[in-house]
Amino acid sequence: MGSFDKGKKMKKKLDFNDRGRHLVVIMIIICIVLMLAALTTNRVSGPLRSAAGQIVTPFQNGINEIGKWLTEQFSGFQDVKKLSAENKELRAQIDELTQKNNELVQNQSELTRLEELYQIDKKYSDYNKVAAEVISKDPGNWYSTFVVNRGTKDGIAVDMNVLGQGGLIGIVTEVGENWAQIRSIIDDESNVSAMAANTSEPCVVTGDLLMMDNGKITFKGLRDSDNQVTEGTSIVTSNISDKYLTGLLIGYISEISLDSNNLTKSGTIIPAASFRNLREVLIITDLKETKENAD
Repeated sequence: MGSFDKGKKMKKKLDFNDRGRHLVVIMIIICIVLMLAALTTNRVSGPLRSAAGQIVTPFQNGINEIGKWLTEQFSGFQDVKKLSAENKELRAQIDELTQKNNELVQNQSELTRLEELYQIDKKYSDYNKVAAEVISKDPGNWYSTFVVNRGTKDGIAVDMNVLGQGGLIGIVTEVGENWAQIRSIIDDESNVSAMAANTSEPCVVTGDLLMMDNGKITFKGLRDSDNQVTEGTSIVTSNISDKYLTGLLIGYISEISLDSNNLTKSGTIIPAASFRNLREVLIITDLKETKENAD
């Protein structure tokens, strides 16, 4: 009995499911017929038209909404695609403008350097000079020693003085056919016979790479009994120097104090030339002895 009742119930359940599926199919067919009727004629009789309105209209509204949503999605996709293309084009324009701006900055920087060299060339117009480009340097932040692309074939010789933007850079210490090595006045091994520009009192300027971290080098042995030398006084190469031509600007006094002997003074100098980013220099081809003998 139990198995018979259970089978009977299952059969009823299956029959109900079949009837449900059949009803859904019938409803779909009716909807399709009504939709076709609504689409093919505008003169449908009252009951059929009313039924179509009640059944088809929601479907049409749903289809319209879906169509509208799909249109919006497609339009949005098109907008995104268009914006992506415009963004790519703008990025390309920005890259191009950035490159052009960098080139302008480099050109302006180069123009400024060359203008400063030109001013130095004019300032020391009595001397013959050869322009040279820096091609290598010793390790470190400063150009204490470096190599340029001019040598004996260009008339360069040891002990020739070197100028840069602002003033004295150093002196040629070694030379080859196509290169020359220069020791700058800031190098620890550099000693330059100098003098105060306003009194011609001699002193010695010494290089100091540690002090150059503060932008300074030192001087010592200056006699100034009348206290005419003060901060800001120009220091130039001395006439008694055996290698440096007379009157080349070294820098400006930033600090000065009386030595313990109460006779001389010492202090610090801010170099007139820049020693951090040297690119071009002027080598004076007149040696100290040759120039003095010619004069």
